[in-house]
Amino acid sequence: MIRRLLSCVREYKKLSILTFCLMVGEVLIECLIPFITAELVNRMKGDLEISRLLTIGGILVLMALVSLTCGGLAGYTSAKASAGFAKNLRSDLFDRIQGFSFRNIDKFSSSSLVTRLTTDVANVQISFMMVIRTAVRAPLMLVFAVTMAFIMGGRLALTFVFVLPVMVLGLILITRKAMPAFHRVFRKYDKLNESVEENVRGMRVVKGFSREEYEKKKFARAADDICSDFTKAERIVALNDPLMQICWYFNMVFVLTVGSKLIIESRGLDLDVGQISAMLTYGIQTLMSLQMISMIYVIITISLESMRRIDEVLQEKSNLTNPENPVMSVRDGSIDFENVSFKYSEESQKFALSDVDLHIKSGMTVGIIGGTGSSKTSLVQMIPRLYDATEGNVLVGGINVKNYDLVTLRDSVAMVLQKNQLFSGTIKENLRWGNENATDEELIEAAKLAQADEFISSFPDGYDSFIEQGGTNVSGGQKQRLCIARALLKKPKILILDDSTSAVDTRTDAQIRKGFREFLPETTKIIIAQRIASVQDADMIIIMDNGKIVNTGTHEELMVSSPIYRETYEQQNNSGTQEPVVSDRGTEFMSGELTEGTEA
Repeated sequence: MIRRLLSCVREYKKLSILTFCLMVGEVLIECLIPFITAELVNRMKGDLEISRLLTIGGILVLMALVSLTCGGLAGYTSAKASAGFAKNLRSDLFDRIQGFSFRNIDKFSSSSLVTRLTTDVANVQISFMMVIRTAVRAPLMLVFAVTMAFIMGGRLALTFVFVLPVMVLGLILITRKAMPAFHRVFRKYDKLNESVEENVRGMRVVKGFSREEYEKKKFARAADDICSDFTKAERIVALNDPLMQICWYFNMVFVLTVGSKLIIESRGLDLDVGQISAMLTYGIQTLMSLQMISMIYVIITISLESMRRIDEVLQEKSNLTNPENPVMSVRDGSIDFENVSFKYSEESQKFALSDVDLHIKSGMTVGIIGGTGSSKTSLVQMIPRLYDATEGNVLVGGINVKNYDLVTLRDSVAMVLQKNQLFSGTIKENLRWGNENATDEELIEAAKLAQADEFISSFPDGYDSFIEQGGTNVSGGQKQRLCIARALLKKPKILILDDSTSAVDTRTDAQIRKGFREFLPETTKIIIAQRIASVQDADMIIIMDNGKIVNTGTHEELMVSSPIYRETYEQQNNSGTQEPVVSDRGTEFMSGELTEGTEA
């Protein structure tokens, strides 16, 4: 795991090594300064010439400046290296997520992925900066300070024999008590982010049902839960300070008491004031180093949970990969399902699709109807290879989809979902997702075909009108038509509409289908719909139930052979009742002639 994460350092490796070297230099100088200071103090008791005093003082000032420079440069290089490491790590995570198949994405919630890309990467960044800076400085300072203390202080250095074990044992106990709480916090961050994401996305529903107070309380509970765990952990970690103070005062009392006694007894022959001064300084350095080590240990231990979560994503491999010699062109839009069965997880007991045997010629218009949960969407997701069939084969253009280059296959298949996504930007920018090189004339042509040009032209800025994130400033029907226009710009060999005209009125739906017949005769069109009127004129209508194809045929054939189809048709077209029609202004009821829906 560490090796995979460190591979993200890349171009910042030199800065990381330079930080290490600068910290070594800073520590060496800081440990030498008390030694020289002690010698200076001892010499001042004798006949020290003023020129010699100034020379030694100048050397100390120069050493302090060099140490300060090393520390400042180390701060700069470590910050740049850690920020660059985080940038590379975040980019690698995002690149890996972009390569995920739907099956991989199903393993992680969107809120969890957001947490890993933000909070977890930030934790690892802080940990990395401490490793290349503080984690170098603290152990070196500890070793050098203790070594110099024994050289300078002799028997006085025995204070560390008592202080160090107490400090180390105390820090181990503190961190062990604090770690479980820190581990719980990061798992709860996912739930907190999920609550925020869910609330923001469903803001209109929340306000529509006046559930603001409920959502506030729900968020507050999650936030309080995290706060409680953090508070508990921080209370334990805060014990570091009193522990250090106790050790520091013990060290100071011991050095001053025992040192003074030794000076008096030996009349300054075994020990002098300079050594006592140095011992106090080395004591501070030693205890500060131990405290820094404990802080490093806490932060790295916290970061380990973040590292594991990040590594889970980096290790996740897409189950959809290109073959060695992929086919780079799709001949036509013919589709064949050869005894296909499919389940979303290998552990699942039940197949979402079972024994599907289906053959669609290029250029055909195919309608698919069925109840909720009948696996209509699962069926069409096999075509652009968003999922692989568990059993059997799916062929496009006479070739198994597994033999195609993934980009080539998906560029030849355009899929419009019922809840398709628009992105923040102009209408032109959104449409050019289908073809980034499309001309303005091609944009208009696709929009006209999708019955979107009229309402786009009514906007003050036309095709340069800005779309808010998620398309919140356009109606449901307008959003669907923009998504259809975007798909048409791909000029696909296969066009799949997954209930993507549910928010438009029946007349606009009919005009869209008429445009498809007239202008896309060679494109295979698959239309999933709840309204039989949307698929009535299809070359073939497929009826699905419980993951199986229960009947196929034209409208006329199914009216004779399928009681379910006939009953559904009669319910939707009973002349004595009014049919609910979803339009851009909501649900309308109409009977008799179809009328144009009013834009929202």
